Amino acid sequence: MKTIGVLTSGGDAPGMNAAVRAVVRTALDHDLQVYAIYEGYQGMVDGGGRIQPMLWKSVGGILHRGGTIIGSARCDRFKDRNGRLQAARNLIHNSIEALIIIGGDGSLTGAQALQSEWPGLLRDLQASGDISPEQAERHQHLPIVGLIGSIDNDMWGTDMTIGADTALHRIVDAVDAITSTAASHQRTFVVEVMGRRCGYLALMGALATGADWVLIPENPPDVEDWEGKMCAVLRKGREVGRRDSIVIVAEGAHDRHGRPISSQYVRQVLEERLNVDVRVTVLGHVQRGGSPSAFDRNLSTLSGAAAVAELLSAERRTEPCVIGLDGNKIRAVSLSRCLTQTWEVEKAVQAQEFSRAMSLRGHSFSESFQIVRTLVRALPHPVESGRRLRMGVMHAGGPAPGMNTAVRAAVRLGVDKGHTMLGVRNGFRGLAQDEIRELAWMDVAGFTSRGGAELGTNRHVPEGGEFYAIARNLEKHRFEGLLIIGGWSGYQAALELHQRREEFPAFNIPIVCLPATINNNLPGA
Repeated sequence: MKTIGVLTSGGDAPGMNAAVRAVVRTALDHDLQVYAIYEGYQGMVDGGGRIQPMLWKSVGGILHRGGTIIGSARCDRFKDRNGRLQAARNLIHNSIEALIIIGGDGSLTGAQALQSEWPGLLRDLQASGDISPEQAERHQHLPIVGLIGSIDNDMWGTDMTIGADTALHRIVDAVDAITSTAASHQRTFVVEVMGRRCGYLALMGALATGADWVLIPENPPDVEDWEGKMCAVLRKGREVGRRDSIVIVAEGAHDRHGRPISSQYVRQVLEERLNVDVRVTVLGHVQRGGSPSAFDRNLSTLSGAAAVAELLSAERRTEPCVIGLDGNKIRAVSLSRCLTQTWEVEKAVQAQEFSRAMSLRGHSFSESFQIVRTLVRALPHPVESGRRLRMGVMHAGGPAPGMNTAVRAAVRLGVDKGHTMLGVRNGFRGLAQDEIRELAWMDVAGFTSRGGAELGTNRHVPEGGEFYAIARNLEKHRFEGLLIIGGWSGYQAALELHQRREEFPAFNIPIVCLPATINNNLPGA
């Protein structure tokens, strides 16, 4: 293999430029010639000046840029076989032997069609005299690797698509700004986010911002009068002290009969039933544009380099693959399988098999949805019978963004199960000095977006007589478990308590460390 082509197709996504940069420079480093195909499949069909060689400097200074410098466009001609025949001719005339295609499921569906028809396209081009027998022999295979560039995170085969993290940042920033003005005036806001077929941005945006209600395509409201249920929750929230109400709606939201639920309809319902002032904010393409986040820059770079490596290791690959993220590892997955699984979600939604659609989205998606359903409640569920525990939550180590968010989740999910959640202030010093009080549902309201550590934190590790004081307070407040949200000193202190269980029986309780540090240097995460 001597020459590869790279193109971006479909809706642009932050990180596409970083991916193009990685592809070009990795390929050049392996002595490959690289052609950029401008304007996506349209450029492949048009040929000529839309297929240009790339140099190292061609992709300089683009890592931080949003959009795609090589352009993207819809191409109806490529959907027709004659269009793909012309595209194949242009690829061969430019000696392009393999492709890296960056786009969503529609773009990668086009890639699969091109690759599956490739032998027939070669025969037709040779029969018409457009290519020589020697060219046909040299290009008898067309290896294709796809990178999933989509802000919706809606394709199977990767935990995160290129652009989704940046879009989620846009939503969080916007809702945080809206929340401050909403709280000032005690207003209700309806925020519409992208997601015609996938509710990832709406769901994770609601989780990250502490929104009060969310509507997604995969799991419509499970009651006929969902409007009444939504209004009852928001009304109760105001009664218990909330100064604002935020409803996040995916643009593709609908009820269980397939009827669309628009942001304007939600506004109308809230105004009529709650008699409140409601504003609608449609974030639109703000989510798609702008500089990519650090995560998207890194994901794109690693994926682009992996795509070139995949081509070099499998020059005669007969089936296209996709580079995806599995946990924290980059891996190649069959494109056909990715597309099939992605389409199955849409089929399940159309068939109103919503539990199946949620299952196909994956365990993490389903679990996040259940957590959001609990956290948006105005008050916890009525306590059911069963064992109720007394559990402590505290910080240790330096402050890290997200500490307060973790406290809110732990407290509310614990209280919702009927457990007593005990907040420990000022780390292990506070635990030794009895700075302990029970945390109720509304005590953690507003914690989601706050930086720092509302419970207080420090790097102190207990020593000497402090262990006796800690044991005494654990017994006094009848602790039956302890959650430590923090860094290395939290790990050290947890181990110290564990090793002194025989001396202090009060330490013989479940102790869980939740890693929280800006250094990303803790075991277990």
